[in-house]
Amino acid sequence: METPEALKARIDPDRVPAHIAIIMDGNGRWAERQGEHRVVGHANGVRSVREALVGCREVGVKYLTLYAFSTENWNRPKAEVDALMDLLVKTVIGELEELNANGVRLHTIGDTDSLPESCRRTLLDAIAATAKNDTITITLALSYSARWELVRMAQQLAAAAQEGTLQPDRIDDATIAAHLSTVGMPDPELLIRTSGEQRISNFLLWQIAYAELWFTPVLWPDFRKEHLFQAILDFQGRERRFGLISEQVAPA
Repeated sequence: METPEALKARIDPDRVPAHIAIIMDGNGRWAERQGEHRVVGHANGVRSVREALVGCREVGVKYLTLYAFSTENWNRPKAEVDALMDLLVKTVIGELEELNANGVRLHTIGDTDSLPESCRRTLLDAIAATAKNDTITITLALSYSARWELVRMAQQLAAAAQEGTLQPDRIDDATIAAHLSTVGMPDPELLIRTSGEQRISNFLLWQIAYAELWFTPVLWPDFRKEHLFQAILDFQGRERRFGLISEQVAPA
């Protein structure tokens, strides 16, 4: 593989995706291959988060969304869930100074009310402390699933229609987008999934309708800037037609 510097040099700065989403998969398998507990894989995955964030900032990506903990993950062994929540708190506290130094705004999506109080408070404090940063927004999807999000959206629209503040025939794409967790963000243009699995796993199903998908066998703890840059270069080599034909999207 080329060096990160060489890969970065080949990226067209005018065609960098504004929003990249990543399904961070493979922490448990990475730990098992090292003969360690699964939690060790999650801890080592923190470095990969830093690498992805730094790489995105270097090439001008404005939004990075990470699938950190799904609603289904609550079904994992309690010891693993507790360790993940503790790691989340320690990581956010430990990274806060660096986030502010680099203009990184922290955001979350998902059913964060279901998180332990210590996690929720730490996240709220960090979100407030980074609210004015504007170089890049990193969003952690926590206790999130796309089905949860779409059900919540449908409930909100149904309640508004019942109250008479929304006419059903006025509901359109923009109405739905305005009731999703990602309101105010552009839709992801590039979705990356690590570990070799090739599925979406209930992540941003509405928002990735036109995203380019990039799968890599690399386990998340081994993910580095060079893998991110590879994904961006692959993205830039694709033709994005949005239902049109090549002749319609080709530059004049």
